[in-house]
Amino acid sequence: MKDHGRIDREQKTLRAMIAIYCRGVHKSSASLCLDCHDLLTYAETRLEKCPFAEDKPTCAKCPVHCYQPRRRQQIKAVMGYAGPRMIRRHPLLAVLHWLDGFQKAPRKRSGDVPAEGEK
Repeated sequence: MKDHGRIDREQKTLRAMIAIYCRGVHKSSASLCLDCHDLLTYAETRLEKCPFAEDKPTCAKCPVHCYQPRRRQQIKAVMGYAGPRMIRRHPLLAVLHWLDGFQKAPRKRSGDVPAEGEK
């Protein structure tokens, strides 16, 4: 994992949200189910390769859609379920993520790479 404060925080938020989703929807107890573990691995890899690094906006405001369509649907389901629950379980991460939403999206640059299988 790169040593970037913003990316590290995004990964912590992602881990927390996927854990909340997996416990609530898939009823897993101690660890993530295989599907959620695979999604987390995929999402962390995409974050590590983010061309915006510390200037990264929230994914909803990002000009580069780096998730494959199927993965994008999965992460939307996770965020829809876990987002409202984050304020109670991880209030600091939730507030910081909310504040990140006010950051302006950087312009899409030539050379920014879309998700595998996208044009």
